[in-house]
Amino acid sequence: MPRTLKAGLVQQQAWPEKAKSLEVSEAGIRDLAAQGAELVMLQELHATHYFCQCEDAELFDLAEPLDGPTATRLAALAKELDIVIVGSIFERRAAGVYHNTAVVMDRAKGRVGFYRKMHIPDDPGFYEKFYFTPGDGDARQGFEPIDTSVGRLGVLVCWDQWYPEAARLMALAGAELLLYPTAIGWHPPDDQAEKTRQKDAWTLIQRSHGVANGIPVIVANRVGHEPDLTNVSEGIDFWGGSFICGPQGELLAHAGETSENLLVELDLTRSENVRRMWPYLRDRRVDAYGDLTRRYRDR
Repeated sequence: MPRTLKAGLVQQQAWPEKAKSLEVSEAGIRDLAAQGAELVMLQELHATHYFCQCEDAELFDLAEPLDGPTATRLAALAKELDIVIVGSIFERRAAGVYHNTAVVMDRAKGRVGFYRKMHIPDDPGFYEKFYFTPGDGDARQGFEPIDTSVGRLGVLVCWDQWYPEAARLMALAGAELLLYPTAIGWHPPDDQAEKTRQKDAWTLIQRSHGVANGIPVIVANRVGHEPDLTNVSEGIDFWGGSFICGPQGELLAHAGETSENLLVELDLTRSENVRRMWPYLRDRRVDAYGDLTRRYRDR
């Protein structure tokens, strides 16, 4: 029998003030729930501005524990609206140990799982290694799907989206969907051709994970210009472009560059049918991939 899932995402602007950002997040969640959404995903670090544009030790004060105010608010919404919510927090795990963490709230059950970002970038305007410790690579906290009432979710975060290994490991562990809360945008001085190449590559790599693994992909990005609070750089223009695609990479919904909510009814039985016709998992040469655990194959 067909098994469907109404899945939505909130693409929004964010501000340094948590109350203001979370008010917009909540409005988006409520709008999607009113339309019948059973699963709603928010973007990476939706409760604040993207603070990683600079290195400032005082910004660690933005961090919260797994059961802090932001997660508690999302859990209450999931219970009230009887939906599954995938949110994002700047997690304070311990003094000096902070993570970029996705949290999954399942209806009245509360938090049923979390995922700590595994790949941490460090580039101009994206100084995440200063703030985030990579997630632990064990079975509980590595590339392990999270079981929910709407299915087994393969939750990854932003920079993880460029790594086919992460998507594959989630799929091999039974993930029925890949979900990517993200925060990515343009350096304002880049010319339009470069901006187009970057955004096209970002969309293409994530759609390819759906193709290679035969499962749908949900991606939520932020929008709007966010200044560098130190005024050293020209800030970031977050490009939006959130989307939901099917198990052959087909775009089912695609947002523009402004605040927008997306909602799609997914037929989860299609993954089974697609994998029967395109049996990539069957034909993998697992006996020949040992070098993937090496940093580089020196000759």
